[in-house]
Amino acid sequence: MKFIKQDLLTLLIGLFLFASCKSSNSIGITPDPDLVIKGALDTVLVESKTVPEEIKSTLGFPRHPLGYINGDPIFGNTEASLAMSVTLPAGGYGFGISPVVDSAVLLLPYSTQFYGDTTSSIYSFNVHQLKNDLSLEKSFLSNKVWPVETDVLGTFTGKIMPKTPVKVFDIVTGKTDTIVTLPPHLRIKLSNDFIKNNIIDLDSATRSKNGKFAAAFKGLHVSVNKTNSTGKGGIMFFDFTGANANVQIYYKKQNAAATTEKDTIAVSFPIASTTGPIAATVLHDYTGTPVKTQLDAPNPATPYNVTYLQALGGVRNKISFPSLSKFIERVKGGNARAKIVINKAELVVNLSNGTDVAPFTAAPRLALYRLDIAGQRANIPDNDVPTQTSGDPYRYAGSELAFGGFYETANKRYVFTVTSYLQDLVDGKTEDYGTYLAASSLTEFNLSPAVSSAARSVINTKSPSTGNKGIELKIYYTLVN
Repeated sequence: MKFIKQDLLTLLIGLFLFASCKSSNSIGITPDPDLVIKGALDTVLVESKTVPEEIKSTLGFPRHPLGYINGDPIFGNTEASLAMSVTLPAGGYGFGISPVVDSAVLLLPYSTQFYGDTTSSIYSFNVHQLKNDLSLEKSFLSNKVWPVETDVLGTFTGKIMPKTPVKVFDIVTGKTDTIVTLPPHLRIKLSNDFIKNNIIDLDSATRSKNGKFAAAFKGLHVSVNKTNSTGKGGIMFFDFTGANANVQIYYKKQNAAATTEKDTIAVSFPIASTTGPIAATVLHDYTGTPVKTQLDAPNPATPYNVTYLQALGGVRNKISFPSLSKFIERVKGGNARAKIVINKAELVVNLSNGTDVAPFTAAPRLALYRLDIAGQRANIPDNDVPTQTSGDPYRYAGSELAFGGFYETANKRYVFTVTSYLQDLVDGKTEDYGTYLAASSLTEFNLSPAVSSAARSVINTKSPSTGNKGIELKIYYTLVN
């Protein structure tokens, strides 16, 4: 909360007036006309339109998507696939004498923020080898389709359980196998012949360094098998930031001491964002949907009653405040010397009724950001976290929760604090080069297009005859003459 500090009396009067503004349907108490400071609450409607999200790189995210949403009545179909680098467990790794593959498994640890149906949908995935060395690629845009070899190396078809731990045999050389419980993950059995031909049979020089190994092995690609997938589907996310994703190879080799005996060995070839590129491809098909209608006609004669937000590089909203200048003129009443002090400003984004239905529930969080003079994305000052070298702690909302954007289930809305941003707009210190709403990950604010979340929301843009609330800008202000 910010006030013009004229003297103690002025501050106390301003606090009293601000505390009196409690209802969005009132203008507060009527102050003494002899006082130079007047407090009030005003509501300014906001215009919004659906626009495509930007296509960005998928490198460096805390989780990566895989899955297929089939027939969302509003947003159509969404498909996500993965391209992954595989690296050596150690430089110069050797498989010993006469190695024979028992089995091989692609292990992908689940991350958070699954979106869709785990109850009845059947998910089906195919694994292929990449045609090109992923480690040498320069572009990892979310719409890039990666070329793959024809042969299917492994398949998975079944329900997924992203929160259920998995029990597997732990193989330790020279000891009895034991059953261990591992964190939730997806296991896809791979072809023994492929592992033999493309890993075990490689010469020692090729297995001496990751660069040489990557040139020969290329990498793996996991995609959706639409033919065998059923139900509404969903998007799952995997964690490649740690050491749990890998290609596990179980094989036998000749015992070093007794040539007639065999040792059973388990070795893991890591798949991690710290050792090689992990990229996602996300494709949206809006054919025949209301989203497609708005994208094809972004400026209709009559504004749409709702607009659409979707993560995974889908769609966002460009919002504007066309009546803000009229608000300023009306409040100042022709007094050019008067100053409007924004005590508090909130952007209230209301969900459209009936659009928060499982499994396609409302996005748990939205992002709000602006474009700077160069057209680059930037936080508004209320969400600009101060550091030792930049930012203003008095303009920052104070925390992620204070800034807002989290879905309020009871009220079916999102609320942002925009006090400092609106003050800048009112004072003419900044120009609105573009202000945007977008779906964001629940656990981290996404300034760039979010490929670490798959949620979507349908929001009201005005108050139609049904009584639904539109997007509103609530302004608690004080006029200083």
